[in-house]
Amino acid sequence: MGTAIVWFRRDLRTCDNPALLAATEQYEHVLPVFIWAPREEEPWPPGAAQRWWLHQSLERLADALYEDGSRLILRAGPSLEILRELVEESGAEAVFWNRLYDPVSRERDSGVKAALRDEGLEVRSSNGALLFEPWTVETSDGSPYRVFTPFWKACRAGSSPKEPSGRPDNLRPMSSWPESLPLDALELMPHIHWYEGMAETWNPGEAGASRCLDAFLDEALTDYAKRRDYPGLEGVSRMSPYLHFGEISPHSVWHAVASRSAGGSEKGSEAYLRELGWREFAHHVLFHFPHTTEEPMNERFADFPWNRGDGDALENWQRGRTGIPIVDAGMRQLWQTGWMHNRIRMVVASFLVKNLQRHWHDGAEWFWDTLVDADLANNTMGWQWSAGCGADAAPYFRIFNPVLQGEKFDPDGGYVRQFVPELADVPPRFLHKPWEMPEGERTKIGLRLGKDYPEPIVDLAASRQRALEAYEAAKKSKD
Repeated sequence: MGTAIVWFRRDLRTCDNPALLAATEQYEHVLPVFIWAPREEEPWPPGAAQRWWLHQSLERLADALYEDGSRLILRAGPSLEILRELVEESGAEAVFWNRLYDPVSRERDSGVKAALRDEGLEVRSSNGALLFEPWTVETSDGSPYRVFTPFWKACRAGSSPKEPSGRPDNLRPMSSWPESLPLDALELMPHIHWYEGMAETWNPGEAGASRCLDAFLDEALTDYAKRRDYPGLEGVSRMSPYLHFGEISPHSVWHAVASRSAGGSEKGSEAYLRELGWREFAHHVLFHFPHTTEEPMNERFADFPWNRGDGDALENWQRGRTGIPIVDAGMRQLWQTGWMHNRIRMVVASFLVKNLQRHWHDGAEWFWDTLVDADLANNTMGWQWSAGCGADAAPYFRIFNPVLQGEKFDPDGGYVRQFVPELADVPPRFLHKPWEMPEGERTKIGLRLGKDYPEPIVDLAASRQRALEAYEAAKKSKD
């Protein structure tokens, strides 16, 4: 019967795509559509790194659909207006999509669904992004969870995530296709070529996601629980951008990892499934507490005296010029590749909000623009966790010591040497604290602090004490 539009958003895949599968099962023809409408995502429209990834992913999705005899129609403008135009042009009788859970997308989608149904169309949304819908996991009194561990126990106590479906084999071509914008017309690619490092690092798209997962399963899953905290090792999956753009479903990842739990991979599998649980928890929190993208979840921090005036300190942090090697390595990795190891994300975040006492918004906004995996739920919860003002947050008195973190998790200095090559010849015992290296030894290797590599922009011990005092004052003021 008739034609159905499948509205692609952050589900840029053909395998285990519930909306695409449902449309092909129920309608004779399927019209795949992507609508570029960044204004509808304000105040958090996709950042520059995300737009670069999106360009590549759309190109690969279009190629995959074309190989199956279909096409991807690209349009730009208000979503409801564009969908109405496409309904008229194609004679479509239904619109299918997979749900999004961030606040502005939910509001937009509700309006679109109501309007199209009022006009006589069938409209159906599906879950293609999460293992557990946010409203299906609740405490004994029916309220949402605020702490991860009981949330995850409740998830694991319920039914297991569904088995992933395959890709539809009946994408029958339409007799005529609506016009499509060329991909370049969406102007997703940055105007400056800082993304070249991302192009060398990543392979966006559904096929790239599958290869990345296979490599992780074969090479890193068994020792994941031990190696995942060491940024210089290939010990993590790097699946986050693929999951964010929906180039692979969390169900596919879950079952692929769970299937390897035997044969020596049980600890690694459980540790990784727990990390998928943190992704679920982030979406759960944002769904139930949508104000947290802008405001602290813990109201005690509403008037916290963040330092918003020192622009030089913020810029030095952004560019990896703080004089703290592990922090600078992380920030340069981010700038060069569009990604940062999770352990280092915690270190650089703690340094910004605790040692520099910058507002967590400053960090969230920079990550949003530079991370290829920038996800509103994860980004918000991660920064509020680091600042001590969010769900299941780090205690206010937990302040990462970047020197000790570097010595523990980058003991041979491989990570720092890769991204801070000025320090390549510094002996391991001084690599994470080059300011303690005797001047004579620095002279021998040609390292001039303040010229070749910056001196620390803040005293770690003194800034830690100031942060503790500020946090203690904020705590007492609300008691």
